[in-house]
Amino acid sequence: MLGPRLLAALCGALLCASGLRAASGDFCDSSQCLNGGTCLLGQDNTPFYCLCPQGFTGLICNETEKGPCFPNPCHNDAECQVIDDLHRGDVFTQYVCQCPHGYIGTHCEITCAMPLGMETGSIADSQISASSVHLGFMGLQRWAPELARLHRTGIVNAWTASNYDKNPWIQVNLMRKMRVTGVVTQGASRAGSAEYLKTFKVAYSVNGRKFQFIQDAEGTGDKIFVGNMDNNGLKVNLFDFPLEVQYVRLVPIICHRGCTLRFELLGCELNGCAEPLGMKDNTIPDKQITASSIYRTWGLNAFSWYPFYARLDKQGKFNAWTAQTNDASEWLQVDLGFQRQVTGIITQGARDFGHIQYVAAYKVAYSNDSKNWTEYKDQGAIEGKIFPGNLDNNSHKKNMFEMPFLARFVRILPVAWHNRITMRVELLGC
Repeated sequence: MLGPRLLAALCGALLCASGLRAASGDFCDSSQCLNGGTCLLGQDNTPFYCLCPQGFTGLICNETEKGPCFPNPCHNDAECQVIDDLHRGDVFTQYVCQCPHGYIGTHCEITCAMPLGMETGSIADSQISASSVHLGFMGLQRWAPELARLHRTGIVNAWTASNYDKNPWIQVNLMRKMRVTGVVTQGASRAGSAEYLKTFKVAYSVNGRKFQFIQDAEGTGDKIFVGNMDNNGLKVNLFDFPLEVQYVRLVPIICHRGCTLRFELLGCELNGCAEPLGMKDNTIPDKQITASSIYRTWGLNAFSWYPFYARLDKQGKFNAWTAQTNDASEWLQVDLGFQRQVTGIITQGARDFGHIQYVAAYKVAYSNDSKNWTEYKDQGAIEGKIFPGNLDNNSHKKNMFEMPFLARFVRILPVAWHNRITMRVELLGC
């Protein structure tokens, strides 16, 4: 430990280095300094100087130090913490924002608790697997993992593990590394009886081979999450820390009757720039959505499939854009109003008087003046990328761009379709 004289000399050196008048290095009566400050004499034994502890400043340490956390630079009620183990006087080095659940970013400015696609179908059936499947009603009912989608309806509408499975689990492959911040669980009714998970664990992996469990707050063991209390209510569990993973696995611990589950994962893309840009919520006005042509059922104006109907999840008899012809020259265009970073797209088909219609594949082009267009290409590619589209009229199909782009105008260029070129769309970005 440093002796009093050596410590005093060190303190004097610090004062000199900081541009203050030199101190003799001798201690004086510290009662002259408030809030635990250390008193040092000047070279002529007068005046004295106060070396203030962290959080205080002023001649006698009588003022509260504001520093980088005042006013609070963090958003969404996040806590600002100064980071400096050797902090003295009014010298701040940095701060960190402790984000509340569901927010990320340097200043906790990014919402990261978006549904990742179980309910909407953006997560495909092939991405969902399980340790086992319950076969009910003489083997005719298959309670498969791909049915484990939040709010799914029907007689067989969830995943149920086999009664003989002693270590059940259900797993989602997100197909890429994403930031996962929570899970919403729901039970179901099987053979007229409520079944659900009372408690469960969450495991994760970046490669699908080596998994580890989320740990409890003390770091002494696997965290046990509280699940549902009935077959239909929702239970939201947000993680203490975001996971940056590709695979997420739910492991039932205690089940009511059977281990039966519907669920949704919450999170966002790793870059935090995948917010809906305004098609679904009408932030983008109708006049900014245009198309190469408009189809009219039976040639009637009253039955027109306008481009501004092309909003994700739009309801009604006429709830999508349909092109007049089935031709690769057709396009749907969105004017974002100003230049935005565009990171992805969600597409959806629709029905025309019972006929299922959708775009099965498409290209994307972008522009800043609506005259000069650039076809989207993956890095190093020569040709414009063809994105996989929908397989039915209602499921969502999400495609994220490997190379996000800055643009005001975005065009979707159909390449393949079923029945008619028909689309509902949302653009993602920030």
